[in-house]
Amino acid sequence: MTSSAPARDAVHPVDEVLPLPRLLVLGLQHLFIMYAGAIAVPLIVGPAVGLDESDIAILVSADLLVCGIASIIQSAGIGRILGVRLPVVAGATFTVLNPMIIIATSYGGRDGLPYVYGAMIVAGIFGLVIAKPFSMIIRFFPPLVTGTVIAMIGLSLIGANIGLIAGDKTSTFTAKIPELDAAGRPFLDSDGKVAEMINPDSGQVSHIVLAAVVVVLIVAFARFLRGFLGQTSVLLAIVIGTIIAIPMGLVDFSAVGSSGWFGIAQPFHFGPPKFAAAAIISMCIVMLVTYVESTADMLAVGELTGRDLSPNDLARGLAVDGLSAFLAGFMNSFPDTAYAENVGLVSMTNIKSRWVVTVCGVGLVILGLVPKVGAIVAALPGPVVGGAATVMFAMVTAVGIRTLHKVSFGGPNNHNLLIIAVSFSIGLIPTIQPDFYQHFSSDFQVIFGSSITSTVIVVFVLNLIFNHWLPNFPRKAGAVEAAVEAGAVSPEQEGVIQRTEA
Repeated sequence: MTSSAPARDAVHPVDEVLPLPRLLVLGLQHLFIMYAGAIAVPLIVGPAVGLDESDIAILVSADLLVCGIASIIQSAGIGRILGVRLPVVAGATFTVLNPMIIIATSYGGRDGLPYVYGAMIVAGIFGLVIAKPFSMIIRFFPPLVTGTVIAMIGLSLIGANIGLIAGDKTSTFTAKIPELDAAGRPFLDSDGKVAEMINPDSGQVSHIVLAAVVVVLIVAFARFLRGFLGQTSVLLAIVIGTIIAIPMGLVDFSAVGSSGWFGIAQPFHFGPPKFAAAAIISMCIVMLVTYVESTADMLAVGELTGRDLSPNDLARGLAVDGLSAFLAGFMNSFPDTAYAENVGLVSMTNIKSRWVVTVCGVGLVILGLVPKVGAIVAALPGPVVGGAATVMFAMVTAVGIRTLHKVSFGGPNNHNLLIIAVSFSIGLIPTIQPDFYQHFSSDFQVIFGSSITSTVIVVFVLNLIFNHWLPNFPRKAGAVEAAVEAGAVSPEQEGVIQRTEA
């Protein structure tokens, strides 16, 4: 008679702790992928509200610090209170751009930032309070809704990587008196104040070719390298692309020497928080939209890693977004959301360990606290980062398309294709023509001026109208099954609904 030791429960890939060297390299890859998006928010907000370079540097450091804290909590978790415990990287949400700029400029630019951060503190508290109730409406986020939103997130981010590759098309010049260019043409506007000229550095062939090389390297490494090297294809492409960029004069580490070894932004750097009703309402709307975006991304990561999310799991993840907004109000930062480009990286590398993201979070904290290290990462050439981002943003769209593959489009009363079509058509408007709503009210622009926000609203409402609100049609046998087939209810929720009705 033989005996064997009891088999240990297999460790889920999400909870697997990889060897330290692999953790470090894979965590660094996640950091490089999200870095450009994370610093883009302060780099856009700062000049728009009239901040100088020193203030913008404070925004960047504070942003990275809060992103790091949120990423660590999301991946590692804090008890049963916070964290979705998935490989979810937290980064500054682009949804906050328009509201922050509008609020700040309404109250005097830089002097208006205390109103922004006062509203952010209240919105963070609001987010923490509603995280649990919001997670209970997960049945209203079937593959039809989440797939459409995820796909639009990827599509709407395309402009960010194009700007990194080709540079801004126009340059802004300011002067007190009219001046002429070399051809004798005025380049100031009719008021003699501000005008735009074509930037000669925009769209250079060498920059575009460099970005293309990075894309080709990612594809080649993913195709021909195996194991660990294949999983780090993006990081390898960025390193090689940076080496190629050195003789092109695109790498400048001069700022590293002048950067300090340690520094942390003083809380309330722009003054004690101030509170205004309109600003608070705008930020609370931002929090709701952020929750929808994070919900879609967390459900996508749950699907990619094979871990089903319960409402409690989702609530803990959303609560971290609320906490990030609360911390941002104190630390001169921005609300965070689950970063879609890192969802694309999980899909591409098939690395499911959440501890990889914990390492990424630690790296972000270091960047936020050690300006010298942050300066090194900031010196990465735009075409190189933009080339890598091109693949990652497209991967996000591909994840959304794969999610939509679960949706049924058959049947005489099935309108899912129409729902997706209308959602995309309205959502793409701000991406294709940012000034489309310029003559609408500022409140309207805050909501529909964002591709992600407008898509979320349209697809959510249309799904309710066509797949949930059917008061004129009596319930009949098989109604739940039909709803599952239509994509209005996920298969996992079918049993819950049937037990409830019983």
